[in-house]
Formats: sequence, C-alpha cells, structure tokens
Amino acid sequence: MNKYLVLIEDTATGYSAYSPDLPGCIATGESRSEIQKNIKEAIAFHLDGLREEGFHAPTPQTEAIYCEV
Repeated sequence: MNKYLVLIEDTATGYSAYSPDLPGCIATGESRSEIQKNIKEAIAFHLDGLREEGFHAPTPQTEAIYCEV
C-alpha cells in the first residue's frame, strides 16, 4: 500500500485537493471532511484506471515540510 501526499487548498466555494505524484488526480469539496473523502475516492479511481490500462501505481516521490520564517 502506498501513501500519497495530498495538498488541500481553500477556494472561493470550499476546498480543492490534488496529489503531485498523480498528475490529473484532483477533487473538490465543500468541507474538509468532504474533500478528504473525495480525494481518497479520486486516488483509488485514478489508480484503478492506471491498472486497467496496464500501468503500475506510481511510487510516491513527493514529501512536504513546513518552514517557519
């Protein structure tokens, strides 16, 4: 099982999320709980599609840190 970094951003209408390791895999939601549910479903759908096309799930490469300045 892989763990993919997910970035969540506030939008004018709620939230948007994406994973840098899975180009094109995005989700939106009106609340933080909804966006977390939606991006998890989007990632599963994305990976299923890759497998159906004969591709392997990408190995996660992205990491995140916070820098206090």
